[in-house]
Amino acid sequence: MVAWGRGCQGLPKILDSVKGGAPGGRRSGMPIDFSLTEEQRQLQALARRFAKEVILPVAREYDEKEEVPWPVIEKLHEVGLLNAIIPEEYGGMGLKMLDEVIVGEELAYACMGIYTIPMASDLGITPVLLAGTEEQKERFLRPLTEKPALAAFALSEPGNGSDAAALKTRAIRQGDHYVLNGTKMWISNGGEAEWVVVFATVNPELRHKGVVALVVERGTPGFKAIKIHGKMGQRASGTYELVFEDVKVPVENRLGEEGEGFKIAMQTLNKTRIPVAAGSVGVARRALDEARKYAKERQAFGQPIANFQAIQFKLADMLIGIETARMYTYYAAWLADQGLPHAHASAIAKAYASEIAFEAANQAIQIHGGYGYVREFPVEKLLRDVKLNQIYEGTNEIQRLIIARHILAE
Repeated sequence: MVAWGRGCQGLPKILDSVKGGAPGGRRSGMPIDFSLTEEQRQLQALARRFAKEVILPVAREYDEKEEVPWPVIEKLHEVGLLNAIIPEEYGGMGLKMLDEVIVGEELAYACMGIYTIPMASDLGITPVLLAGTEEQKERFLRPLTEKPALAAFALSEPGNGSDAAALKTRAIRQGDHYVLNGTKMWISNGGEAEWVVVFATVNPELRHKGVVALVVERGTPGFKAIKIHGKMGQRASGTYELVFEDVKVPVENRLGEEGEGFKIAMQTLNKTRIPVAAGSVGVARRALDEARKYAKERQAFGQPIANFQAIQFKLADMLIGIETARMYTYYAAWLADQGLPHAHASAIAKAYASEIAFEAANQAIQIHGGYGYVREFPVEKLLRDVKLNQIYEGTNEIQRLIIARHILAE
């Protein structure tokens, strides 16, 4: 037992170490540092300028046309922000998770639907980074850096979403290839992607122990992508039903071993939920900016409505949510970059940030009144777009299950 009195020598030593080093008593290399590096600030500035000059002017157009904005994707590639998580040895920028969320917030500020396109491509890339061989990484990743190209991730099916182990898509081994049959649903980039990581089962009775991850390349005979129309939001990103009819996939396209597919999928989602949180922060920030601007311009009772405490409290609550969601998203990203356990942190970030963003968009509409309900103002689109953030890459109910299991495991 430590005697917490004059005889305790621990505290003076700790205080001496804290006081030493940098001016002002801040020691160089302290473990908590909330500043961005110069490179990260430059990356943020690049993404912010891109969002303002390239995405914002066309966001409404592509939402209404329900089309993928290939000119934007091409420019993302030109500036290096497409598939930027691919390591440098395969031709990419090798962005870490914190870098990725810094970029994600800025792009989603302009349009969450357009941001989903590069985000979903990173989702497809991640299983290859986690479980691919060097040969597979070279074969699948390098082509994505040489032209404007996308990847995709196919886990959900028409009859299962949250119950990810209940797969019905079958992969039957026949010599040096698998024969794939089944249907995947709600697949972002599914029709545009150069290849899709498809999760299937070799035996449904084995549930998660029978899952295999296969890279299926576009144009493979029997592979068909059917675009889903009439989405509530994120209409600029392509969402597809994928149909596989006797699709032959070489064994060399399998990631990991048979039975490891479910683990690969969950490890992927533990990482990629963090960019969803970043996108949510971007939407929330946009909602605050739009609400503040309108509140200063709108007159009622002879003065701007920004003068009324009821409006001020809404704006204050938005900022509380934005700042706390961003900090926790950064924390989850930092854990991932350090190789530390982060499943519960990514779940917290995704659930909290997406709910904060939905409420911010909802309150922005309320501040706009009737004008917020029509397309003349952008806030109705923010609400439509960010609703999906509460659903995809694991519903927020599933995030709470992950968090609860973490609590009870301690």
